[in-house]
Amino acid sequence: MDAFMMIQRKKLTIFTDAKDNILVDELKKIIGYIIKVPPTNQQLYYKDEIMDGTKTLSECGLNSTIAKAQSPATIGLALKMDNGEFEQLEMVPYSLPPELPYVMKNQETNGQEPPM
Repeated sequence: MDAFMMIQRKKLTIFTDAKDNILVDELKKIIGYIIKVPPTNQQLYYKDEIMDGTKTLSECGLNSTIAKAQSPATIGLALKMDNGEFEQLEMVPYSLPPELPYVMKNQETNGQEPPM
């Protein structure tokens, strides 16, 4: 079955899907084609754990029941720096919408006045 993933690195977000029986190294190849970085220079994280390239996605906990199209699994991506070490994982959170103005909140309660 397909596992849907949202791969994040800093402000970069990639949405992709893959069979849950492929190796993590194969997922790195998919990412590599998109961002033009070889798989050996990528490190993937799922639930703050480094994903082992020799395991399948389902062995890492990613399967079609967890990683759905409407709620993809979040995977962190770190790249190898010039000194040969991997950068620290950084995923910039999405901004939150501002709070609704009072007038619009009033519409949500079907025109009823808020209790005092």
